Order: sequence, then C-alpha cells, then structure tokens
Amino acid sequence: MSKFKNKVLSILKKDNFVSEILSFDPKKIINPLLALLYETDESIKWKAVTSIGIVVNQMAIKDMESARNIMRRLMWNLNEESGGVGWGSPEAMGEIMAKNKNLALEYHSILISYILPERNFIENEELQKGVIWGLNRLREVYPDLIKEGNVTHLLKAKRP
Repeated sequence: MSKFKNKVLSILKKDNFVSEILSFDPKKIINPLLALLYETDESIKWKAVTSIGIVVNQMAIKDMESARNIMRRLMWNLNEESGGVGWGSPEAMGEIMAKNKNLALEYHSILISYILPERNFIENEELQKGVIWGLNRLREVYPDLIKEGNVTHLLKAKRP
C-alpha cells in the first residue's frame, strides 16, 4: 500500500475526517479513496463512499469532465468486461449524485438500469444491495429522479 493511501486510510479512521479530506486536491485524493471502496472494514468503506461524493462534487464544480470520468470509472468497475467486481461502486455513484444534481441528471438512469432485468441488470446479490442503497441515497435528495422504470417498490435497502 502506498504511503499516500495509508495516509488517507488513517484519515478515514478518524471521526472528523471530512475537513481533512477536503484539504487535498480532489484529483490527488480520488484514487486512494476509490481503492478504499474495497476495504473489508465497513466503517472505512462507508467513509470512503461519503468522501468520494464530496470530492467528486468538488471536482465537478471546477471541471465537470473530470467528475464524469470518475462516474465512468465506477460504471466500468460494474461492467463484466472489466474483469473485476465493482465493490462499493454503486454506493459511490449514488453518493456522488446525491451531492451533485448535474451528475444526478446525467447518470441516474444508468444506476437505475442496474436493477432492471431488461436493461443492465447486475446479478451479484451484494452488488444489487449496493445499487439499491445508491438509489435510496439519491432518492433522499432527488426523489423525482427515481420514478423511472417504476423502481420505487424495489428500494428497501438502508445504509448500515
């Protein structure tokens, strides 16, 4: 593990981590945060999700294309062709969209598509829980975006 990733990990172990996360250049801190989505410690994973939402929102304010690139990376992680498993990716997508309405308007239908069998349905049950959590998070802030495809009845998962 790199020194910088260890530093970010130590920050996420603190109760008041947000101000320290915001002290870094978003483009510098995003990669370690994305890597920490795979952390087995649930507390760290959820703090990484929260931090990613905040950091990508900051990116979007200055450079929307950089923020879009992060959303595309998260989508790629959920693609079978990526060769990986996108642990934490749908949760991060939901948190990012909850923090930035422009990104929510652009990407909400993609997150919805991951629970629709006729679209981009993700078969992994753990990832499905993440998608449902991400949609619930988005619905908290922008409920009108979650009416597509009549998916509101599917949204029962809650954040731990």
